[in-house]
Amino acid sequence: MAQQYTRKMIREVFVEMLNEKPFDKITIKNIVTKCEINRKTFYYYYENLYSIIHEIFESEIENVIIKYNETHSWEECFIFAARTSIKNKRAIYHIFNSVHREELERYLYSIAGNVMFRYVEDINREIKASEEDAKIIARFYQSALTNMVLHWIADGMKDEPEKIIKRIGLLFDGNIALSLKRSKEI
Repeated sequence: MAQQYTRKMIREVFVEMLNEKPFDKITIKNIVTKCEINRKTFYYYYENLYSIIHEIFESEIENVIIKYNETHSWEECFIFAARTSIKNKRAIYHIFNSVHREELERYLYSIAGNVMFRYVEDINREIKASEEDAKIIARFYQSALTNMVLHWIADGMKDEPEKIIKRIGLLFDGNIALSLKRSKEI
C-alpha cells in the first residue's frame, strides 16, 4: 500500500512540475525534494524521468480501453482522452515541445490504434470483411486521428475537443462500414 502511495506521489509531483515548467527543467532532485523522499527511493520505482512519462501514458491507455469497453464509441474515448489532456494542457504541451515528443506521439498512436481496431472489429462482426482489409481501415483511421490530435496540440489546444471529435464523427459516419462492405464485395 505504501509503495503504491509513493509511486503515485512521484507521478503526481512530476505532472504538477510538468504543468509548471518544461520537461528539460525538471530534475530528479526537484522531485525527491518535493516528495520528501531520497534518490534511492525514486530509483526504486523509476529508472529516470522518461520512465515516469511512459508509465503515465500506459496508465492513460488502459483508462481509454476501459472507457471503450463501457461505451463502444471511438468518439467518447477520444473525448475522454482529450479531457485528460486539457486538465494537464501545459504538461502535454511541454512534452510535445521536448525531446520526448516521440513518447507522446506513441501514446496518441496507441490510443487511436486500440480504439479504432476495436471499433472496426465490432463493426466487422456482422459484415465479415477480410481481416487484412479491416486492419488497413483501422490503421488509416488510427493515423488520421493521431495526426488530428497532434495538430490540435501544435495549435495550442484552443478548439474544444468535443466539437471537433463529434464533427469528425458526423462527417465520417458510416464510412468504416461502407469500406468493410466494399472489401467483402471485392
